[in-house]
Amino acid sequence: MTTDLNTLLTALYVKIDDHLAGRRRMGRPPKLTDAELVTLAVAQALLGFTSEARWLRFLPARMPGAFRYLPGQSGYNRRLRAALPLIKHVMRWLAADTDLWTDTTWIVDSTPVECGRSRPTVKRSELAGWAKYGFCRSHSRWFWGLRLHLVCTPAGLPVAWALADPKIDERQVLMAICDHEPHLLTDRPGLLIIADKGYVSRELDHYLTERGVRLIRPSYRNRRPHPGEPLLKSIRQLIESVNDTLKGQLDLEQHGGRTIEGVGTRVAQRLLALTAAIWHNRATGQPITRSLTAYDH
Repeated sequence: MTTDLNTLLTALYVKIDDHLAGRRRMGRPPKLTDAELVTLAVAQALLGFTSEARWLRFLPARMPGAFRYLPGQSGYNRRLRAALPLIKHVMRWLAADTDLWTDTTWIVDSTPVECGRSRPTVKRSELAGWAKYGFCRSHSRWFWGLRLHLVCTPAGLPVAWALADPKIDERQVLMAICDHEPHLLTDRPGLLIIADKGYVSRELDHYLTERGVRLIRPSYRNRRPHPGEPLLKSIRQLIESVNDTLKGQLDLEQHGGRTIEGVGTRVAQRLLALTAAIWHNRATGQPITRSLTAYDH
């Protein structure tokens, strides 16, 4: 196996098609199957096309004959939004198919997902009431949108994620993620979570301790440092590099979503593309697990 884009897409299609084998669907079979739809979405994210219309115009010239049928832009958009649960399932199948899935160390952080800049956009947007103003400490700026809360392994493999109001406390979101899928904690005895100062909380410490999870994060200046705290700075760079991959290579900030379903689908599409690249890199024995260089051109 090699690391070119066509090989990744072929392996991904076969993986999804095998999982969906025997699955019945109501009504007439679609011209574009679910496996082809998800593969198409991953290719779009890896090649950096933020416009669905431009992507569908480009595809016949870039990969002629790769897909038996290509829908129009509106049909593709509609199918993709309806496939959000499937995208989440595929992401989990791929993650669980790697040796990284059972890693007993997690890194957690949140990053802004901007959804609009002008005041008229904020007033007219269908996201109003869900997206709100928040402050990004890393860039010292305000933004209007959501926050992506991401739990991943040190190698960058996404384990769990959530989109939330930027005003909601990061610690509350982490506890909600753990409550939503409690088996993720119970399946990993001795789990260690590494976070930043935004996760300092007695309530969170007590919550995780009850579940047998250790949390390491920087202490305040007037507190006794935690064991292993000197190593946190280098480890924290890992989650920052994952966010940089999502924003710099997978265009997370140019998602173009204008509805709740649209933003959720586009964020999931990029997380799936990252997961698929890691899955394929591990399967082919590549030295850099999270490298997308072989797939983005």
